[in-house]
Order: sequence, then C-alpha cells, then structure tokens
Amino acid sequence: MQDLENLKAAALQAGKIALGYFNKNYKTWDKEAGAGPVTEADLEIDDFLKTFLLNCAPHYGWLSEETEDGSSRLTKTKVFIVDPIDGTRSFIAGDETWAHSLAVVENGIPMAAVIYLPKTDLLYTAEIGKGAFLNGNKISVSQNRELKDAEILTKKSIFKENIWKSGNPALFRQRYRPSVAYRLALVADGTFDAMIALGRSWEWDICAGHLLVSEAGGIVTTSFGDEIVYNSNAGSSKGIIAGGPTIHKRVADELDI
Repeated sequence: MQDLENLKAAALQAGKIALGYFNKNYKTWDKEAGAGPVTEADLEIDDFLKTFLLNCAPHYGWLSEETEDGSSRLTKTKVFIVDPIDGTRSFIAGDETWAHSLAVVENGIPMAAVIYLPKTDLLYTAEIGKGAFLNGNKISVSQNRELKDAEILTKKSIFKENIWKSGNPALFRQRYRPSVAYRLALVADGTFDAMIALGRSWEWDICAGHLLVSEAGGIVTTSFGDEIVYNSNAGSSKGIIAGGPTIHKRVADELDI
C-alpha cells in the first residue's frame, strides 16, 4: 500500500512540474541513435522522481528512460520503473495525451502502478490483487469477444498480410494514441479492446500499464505470447499484446510472427 501511495504522490507532483513547462519555451533536443526527442521537462521530472522515490525506499533499484542504466538494479528485489513523460512528442506538440508512468516491480512482477495524465487529470492506479482504478473508480477491460468488432490500439503498419495467419489484415478497427502507457490505460478501462506493439517495447513504457490491464481483468504478454518479466537485463520485451482474455487470445492466435 505504501508503494502505491508514494507513486501517487510522485506522479501528482510530476504533473505540476510538467504543466509548468507545457506550451512554454523550453529546450528540446534529439537523443542519440534515433531514440526520439527529450526536453528540459523530461529531465527535471526524472531528477525529481528519482530523488523523491529513492528517498521513500532507498533500497529499491531504479530504471528510467531518462537515467543512464546500470547493472546495480539487477541485484535488487524491488525496483522503480518509470517514464518521466511518456509521449514526449505529444508534450512538445501541445497535445494532452502524454503521461507519467510509474511502477514498482518485485522479483520481475509489477506490484504497484500509476499512470497520470496531468492535462486531463486522469489518475490510473493499480496494486496487485486489489484491482485497477481511474480517479478512484474501479475499472475493467472490455468484454468484447469478437475480433471483427474490436477496436485495437496499434500502428497502421500492423496491416501487413504476411503477419496474419488468415492473410487478411482487416481483422479489426485500428486506432492509435502516441503514449504507450496511455494506450494500456485505455485498454484497462475498457475504452478499447486491446493494444498491440510488435517491436521492442521498453519496460518504462509498459510496466505500469501491464499491471493496470491485468488488475482490470485482462491478459498481457509479449507479441509471441510469452510472459513479460520486468527488471530484465535488456530493460525491454519482445513486443506486447494486451486486452481482455478472449480478444487477447484471438489476436495471439492470428499473429504469425
């Protein structure tokens, strides 16, 4: 319980910092190796989160998109996994669909999670075995069972005939949101039926949302149908499929990758 309260307090304060930069003049630059943009806001929030959360739990490890990674986290039983701003491009563009994504993992399993969208004041929370919530109200995944009726968050590149066993890419209705964490939150609250990402999925993008979906009654695996173990050496998984149990199975069964 204390982990979740710490994550909530950290996310809310991170939101205040982010809004102090939002639609203002601030420095932005591109990371090396085409890893995307970063801003002053990303780094200030990362510094705040690391200081605040490790002060709350000094014996935990740390994995963040904006902190240089090291091997010390691999020796820790519990680890904070965070993305200071998930959806930095949206933040820069002045859109509202960026989020703070924070989680605590124990022995590879997400235990507590928060995804917070400051511009819309949407606070998603979850704790293992206790359900998932949006602004204090319990949420659950979609109960849709038919793939042909499903709305799934994924990139348009998913519609390639050679990755579907049926050869028919028009299996469902494709939708998209830039923030991976927000996509998972929208699956957890039943707004969309599933989300799919076939490429490398960073743990800081998916960890908090993974717990939200599973606590909302859904299933989350790699795009190959395997369990995702967090605080891995690579800090990433081989894609992700998340959704209600039936839709998840139908997507996993149809994929040919």
